[in-house]
Amino acid sequence: MYEKEPIKIFVVEDDPTYTKFLSYVLSLDPDFETQFFSNGKDCIEQLHKRPSVITLDYSLPDMSGEKVLSAIREFDPDISVIIISAQEKIGTAVELLKLGAFDYITKDEEAKDRILNSIKNARNKSSLIREIDRLKEEISAKYEFEKSIIGSSEAIKKVFALLEKAVKTQITVSITGETGTGKELVAKAAHYNSKRKNKPFIAVNIAAIPRDLIESELFGHEKGAFTGAANRRIGKFEEAEGGTIFLDEIGEMDLNLQSKLLRVLQEKEITRVGSNQVIKLDVRVIVATHRALLEEVKAGRFREDLYYRLLGLPIHLPPLRERGQDIIVLSRYFLDQFSKENQLPKFKISPEAQNKLLKYPFPGNVRELKSVIDLAAVMAEGNEIREQDINFHSVSGEQAMILQEMTLQEYTYRIIRNYLNKYNNNVLEVARKLDIGKSSIYRYLKEMEQVGI
Repeated sequence: MYEKEPIKIFVVEDDPTYTKFLSYVLSLDPDFETQFFSNGKDCIEQLHKRPSVITLDYSLPDMSGEKVLSAIREFDPDISVIIISAQEKIGTAVELLKLGAFDYITKDEEAKDRILNSIKNARNKSSLIREIDRLKEEISAKYEFEKSIIGSSEAIKKVFALLEKAVKTQITVSITGETGTGKELVAKAAHYNSKRKNKPFIAVNIAAIPRDLIESELFGHEKGAFTGAANRRIGKFEEAEGGTIFLDEIGEMDLNLQSKLLRVLQEKEITRVGSNQVIKLDVRVIVATHRALLEEVKAGRFREDLYYRLLGLPIHLPPLRERGQDIIVLSRYFLDQFSKENQLPKFKISPEAQNKLLKYPFPGNVRELKSVIDLAAVMAEGNEIREQDINFHSVSGEQAMILQEMTLQEYTYRIIRNYLNKYNNNVLEVARKLDIGKSSIYRYLKEMEQVGI
């Protein structure tokens, strides 16, 4: 499964006879590159050569096995240290394993086979660590801002600027924007470019979890805590320890659980359902919603104290219709993806098709655009996307707005925003079309800015 590479081994052994024995044992595998040391000090001074495995005699003339093990672990905890000792003391073995030793082998007639097996197991562990590190590097590269969030419009540049601030601190991040604008993508970019990038990123969609299960899902439960709780379960907050938890659609959380979440954020600790044990947490919180949370607070559906606790650094994602030429940039990106995935030549987009894309309001935003582009690639007769290949299979912008669950105030904001877009921000013309005063529009614009619409 993993690539087989030569494995660099340090042997620390002061007994010349046993050194010869180990030299013979390790020579049986041509993949082993071995270097020998008769004391701990010389080994420690050569750790910069980055061995994968060290076999360490427990009793050395210059320092104890525990001290050498501690120095190795401090230099690089991923180096596998195999203790080889003439002492067969279970207590000593257990203590050394607790301190981070990979294995403990006694100098007896079975030592040869045990040493070889242990080194091979250590090699698999080392290969696994390298593979995990490689995948982490790939993920981090994937979520570099300009690579993961495609676009160069002024609206999206503002998002990049805020993300730069988000990754430098541990501040809570609150992401707002319409459905399909890429809120989870931004949350991942914030995590994988931060100091927590090597720790878990746990995403939870609050709206997708039944209300009677969400507390257990987030905070975990003990066996027998409620009917059906057959085993202990670790919650999402514990899973995210050291990393980031992303709470999507936070506006859907009911008031009772909101109070419990507030306490978790304030105290930085959780208690599993059915338990009295307090578990301390080190977790960064990122939340997202398509709702105007301030309006939810005013309506009594969202706690004001939780709102301000979660607000942190607000990042608003602009809808696709406000991103101009980003629509074409994203379309080309999705076409390149489609070509690679299906081993097809690169596609072009005709001027007429581009014009059609730019005129459409995309109520489903980036998610809808990808669907439209994938279908267009399938429908295309050659390697050019024509106007007739672009098919909008969603409801119209007006229908989409009506189908969304919004307050009357939100509908008013959206109507004004649509008219301003349509008439190039001509406030006088919009006031005339809507039969309201200019001062009303300016007042609504100020309120819209405050709630992130």
